[in-house]
Amino acid sequence: MSTTVQQQKQVDLPGQTYAAEGPHDQTGMYVMHHAFRRDLARFRSAARNTPIGDVATWRLLGERYGRFASTLHHHHTVEDDVYWPVLRRAAAERGVPGDLDAVSDNSDEHAEMDPCLDLCARAFAEMAEHPCEDHRNALDLRLAGLAELLLGHMSHEEHEILPLVQRVLTHEEFMDVEKTIGKSYNGKDIPFIVAWAMHGLPPADRDRMFALAGAPYRVLHALFRRGFERREARTFRYADQP
Repeated sequence: MSTTVQQQKQVDLPGQTYAAEGPHDQTGMYVMHHAFRRDLARFRSAARNTPIGDVATWRLLGERYGRFASTLHHHHTVEDDVYWPVLRRAAAERGVPGDLDAVSDNSDEHAEMDPCLDLCARAFAEMAEHPCEDHRNALDLRLAGLAELLLGHMSHEEHEILPLVQRVLTHEEFMDVEKTIGKSYNGKDIPFIVAWAMHGLPPADRDRMFALAGAPYRVLHALFRRGFERREARTFRYADQP
């Protein structure tokens, strides 16, 4: 007797380039991508619009960029260490020619981004320490380079890797990976991650994420949202609002 696999309707968030239909609810991945896209846009806008002499805001931007970069690095590290090994095995067993190359190419893109992340961090530090138009222009160029890499990478992931996940992973494999990734975050970082990931989500998608992540996620968001949003307002005070 055959078993019918229920297809999950995926979220379709601002900036998202593709929704991979299939049996697995990939809301968590799309929410992370939404947050990275949102941050990129706000950093680029803030870099262009923040007055050169407002050193306090440049320092806040540099600190906030550090949280963005460390969150992105962690996201890519757990994909390389946890997600992609399971995906490679599943693709080797159930996939088609080219699937393994797609996973390897995606991981290579992670490595390409690390030097660019470091260059942007240095550019923010230089702007805070020695604010001038030359340093602002350098920062703008570094962020443009990061945006080109990261936006292209997330589009590649949404068009190729997430459909591959839908096609070759079993429900048990997918859920095991999701649980392992959920446990990989440092406890002290979780309040920031929750408030950061939910910030700016459309209400229906925020409720869907709450339903998926469980009651503790909703409680953490309620406790830390206002503090996060106050700091965001100060940090991105000169950025165009989304």
